[in-house]
Parts: sequence; structure tokens; C-alpha cells
Amino acid sequence: MVERCPRCNLRFERIDGHLTGAVGVNTVFSLLVVLLVGIGGFIATYPELPVLPLTLTVMGVAALFPILFYPTSKTVWTAIDLRMRPPTTDEVYPGYGEWIEEYDPR
Repeated sequence: MVERCPRCNLRFERIDGHLTGAVGVNTVFSLLVVLLVGIGGFIATYPELPVLPLTLTVMGVAALFPILFYPTSKTVWTAIDLRMRPPTTDEVYPGYGEWIEEYDPR
């Protein structure tokens, strides 16, 4: 993933510890997906539960989903961070900061 947005020059990791939020988002979504796959597999095969195939499927999802979802989790966390702390005019290119004063409730 690039360090800055090519359009507005916003740095994606705005503060130290930004990675922690992205990892948290990734963990929550990964756990939800693994839970849904496990429950879905259980419901789909209810009378005769194939334990080994279901276990291997859930383990595969648990191993691959966090890796594949990580770039998206960084984007989601950056969006959450921008909502909580709108960017200042010195964080983005000139012209991109004009909307900040208009929508900033402070």
C-alpha cells in the first residue's frame, strides 16, 4: 500500500499507533467471517456433521481472510480515523482542505 493518497497527499498512517486500529478492524472482521463460515457450515450439513472438512474449511478461512482483508482494514480504519479526527489543511494538498471547515462540527 502506498504511504500517501496520490490524489490529496493524506498520509495513511497519520499518527503513531495507527497500525493498531487497522489490526483491530482486521481482527474483528476476521472473527466474524470465521464465525459465520462455521455456523453456516454447521447449518448446511446439520444432520450429519462432517467434522474434518468443516474444520479444514474454517481453518483455511481463518488463515487466508486476515491476509487478504488487511489492505481493506487499513482503509476502513483510515476512514474511521478521518471521521473522528478530520484532517488539518497542512495534511492535504491545497484545495483539499477547504471542505474541512465546512463539515467540521468544531
